Amino acid sequence: MEPVKVPPESDFNEQPTERDKEGRVAENRIGVHLRYGFGPGEQSGAALGNPLFELLAAVSEAGSIRHAAKLLGSSYRYVWGSLRKWEGVLGEPLITWSQGQKARPTEFAEKLVWAERRARIRMQPHIEALRSDLDRVIADARNTRQQLLSVRASHDLALPVLQQHVAQAADLHLDIGFQGSVDALRALKDRKCMIAGFHVPTLQDRSPIFGKALKPWLKPKTHKLIACSRRIQGLMVRKEHAALVRRLTDIARLRLRFVNRQPGSGTRMLVDHLLSEHALTPDRLSGYTDHVEYTHVAVALCVASGVVDAGVGIEAAALQFGLHFVPLVEEDYFLVCLATNVSHPAVERLRGVLAGPRWREILGGLPGYRPAAAPGSLLAIDEALPWWLRTRPKSTPARRRPPLYQRSRGDGQSV
Repeated sequence: MEPVKVPPESDFNEQPTERDKEGRVAENRIGVHLRYGFGPGEQSGAALGNPLFELLAAVSEAGSIRHAAKLLGSSYRYVWGSLRKWEGVLGEPLITWSQGQKARPTEFAEKLVWAERRARIRMQPHIEALRSDLDRVIADARNTRQQLLSVRASHDLALPVLQQHVAQAADLHLDIGFQGSVDALRALKDRKCMIAGFHVPTLQDRSPIFGKALKPWLKPKTHKLIACSRRIQGLMVRKEHAALVRRLTDIARLRLRFVNRQPGSGTRMLVDHLLSEHALTPDRLSGYTDHVEYTHVAVALCVASGVVDAGVGIEAAALQFGLHFVPLVEEDYFLVCLATNVSHPAVERLRGVLAGPRWREILGGLPGYRPAAAPGSLLAIDEALPWWLRTRPKSTPARRRPPLYQRSRGDGQSV
């Protein structure tokens, strides 16, 4: 956690606070006010600062108010006073302590931190898109060389990193909007973007689930794929379930609470594909339809906070929250554009950056990622997706397929 400056006392209770008869703050007087500002340097990700949650996170991480004050670069007296003022605003105790024990966040404070974090992470793709749009306010005014490329893509942690990289390396601004794979391809068809991003497992056989969902939106004569990256998807569980969960069937067998992704997302298609592979119906997963999140990070946070027990996502998201990760499948992450736009200057700049050595280095530093075979190269749909037209002859008996992803345990056996 980087040291942050706690705002001055004037930032608390800027207006008189109305209280009820018991002295508690009237709930209808507490509102959320969003602001943004300009400052030196680039902001990565979708961070939203809030003094209350910075204080509570520091106390929880540091283990005491004294250490939290040191972490924040403030005095003990000021941090203690700030917490007391926030208790007045919320009408709830935030800190508890007993004789001989260090002050700790109350149960209410801990729930507040988790709830705020879940809400913020659910909105992460939208916050990133908003920050990206606002970032263009100054960039567009200053840079006459900068190209703009509109992108709609399935959520991926590597794309915001690519966005920053191409801005610095090629004066190219990626206007990224995150949505499910199908919705991204639909946006490309409707000319709402120039590039769409989607992901599929590196399957060699026919996949009816992916084929049915993607074929209506991808035409070999109309579209060209752009090689981007490969990544690992797998099961995310807390440490206490690490020894129990090795595959999706274990989640169904143990009736663990499962968090799913939204319909139309590539990960939802992957879950359906795995269910079909194991001859399981969706109702075997507790939470298949009842609990849905829209990003890998939101799924990981739900597992880490104990709201659910398991979910499917990328390794980088699992590690971000200290979760146990069970790899299941390697995926190709493709970018796609109309064949008529391949020679557009913005598309050519993007392809050039993807083909450069720096992009390979960046992916090498992201857990669970690696470069595509030839990043930036143009691929024909029916060649890059071998299951696109392939069907198994009826007279040929079905052969037994190996697991989608295998890794060595170190003793010569695969898991």
